[in-house]
Amino acid sequence: MAAQQIVIVNTGCANISSVKFAVERLGIPVTVSDDLAIIKKADKVFLPGVGSANAAMASIQKKQLVSCIQGLTQPVLGICLGMQLMVEKSEESLSDSTPCLSLIPGQVKRMQVGDLRLPHMGWNTVTPVGDAPLFKGIEAGSYFYFVHSFAVAVSKYTMASCQYGMDFSAAIHKDNFFGVQFHPERSSDAGAQLLKNFIDL
Repeated sequence: MAAQQIVIVNTGCANISSVKFAVERLGIPVTVSDDLAIIKKADKVFLPGVGSANAAMASIQKKQLVSCIQGLTQPVLGICLGMQLMVEKSEESLSDSTPCLSLIPGQVKRMQVGDLRLPHMGWNTVTPVGDAPLFKGIEAGSYFYFVHSFAVAVSKYTMASCQYGMDFSAAIHKDNFFGVQFHPERSSDAGAQLLKNFIDL
């Protein structure tokens, strides 16, 4: 069997190298690219992101990646901000909401956590819904690493939930599009297993 072509979309955000190293640690070669032809030919696509939704969307638009990403039919995994970019819009910008990629219904809103601190930062347990394929072989209640102040509400597209002053989507899924709010590349064995499950889909 020929090796899979794994591509990380170069969204112009930082943090891409940590995702690349995490995949390479599994012994799988990976390409970082913003070339539309290379992304379209990939077997699996990662959409990473850190920073703000409007800056990331501006970068993706400038690189003319929007319709390319929206047209992908192979499995795509959004990580952290990458997951947030998969929904319809983000309220992260104070002035008005940022239109996102509209791959999965939902909106990104500031977390309402009462007296708890934001960002929600550090290890927290994740509860998969049903037999979510990305969580195969990962025990329920496993810890993953989070850093975020905005979140997507729990909906029928939620693949796993997490609790921090409120319930929110730790992972979402629709068709070939998957997203995780946590950082699998920083989540030790559970994170490595999740990346492997995605690549094995």
